[in-house]
Amino acid sequence: MAETHVDDDLWDEFHRVVNMSSRELRDWLRTASAGPDAETLPDHSGPRLGQRVLAILGKRRTDLVAEDVDAMRTVVREVTDARRADLEPVAGQAHWRHRLMSLGHDPLKGP
Repeated sequence: MAETHVDDDLWDEFHRVVNMSSRELRDWLRTASAGPDAETLPDHSGPRLGQRVLAILGKRRTDLVAEDVDAMRTVVREVTDARRADLEPVAGQAHWRHRLMSLGHDPLKGP
């Protein structure tokens, strides 16, 4: 597998906006997907991008592939578009918070 370069700024910004641990994110994705039509494979619960974030959190920087880098850029963009730049804890409507949590960002937690 070819090594993909992740610049320091993207690496740092991704880990700044993703303020949930891999365990918190995994638990959230399972909880958010629970219901009568729940996934039969709980480790594949939640949106595809949320699953990609979870996979990235479990990788070393040198193990990232191009799709991971694209996902990191998307997550940084979506979280910063939805939040102020300072990422100070802020309450919002539940669906807004839940959408961000599915990306690994809990708006009620500090950066």
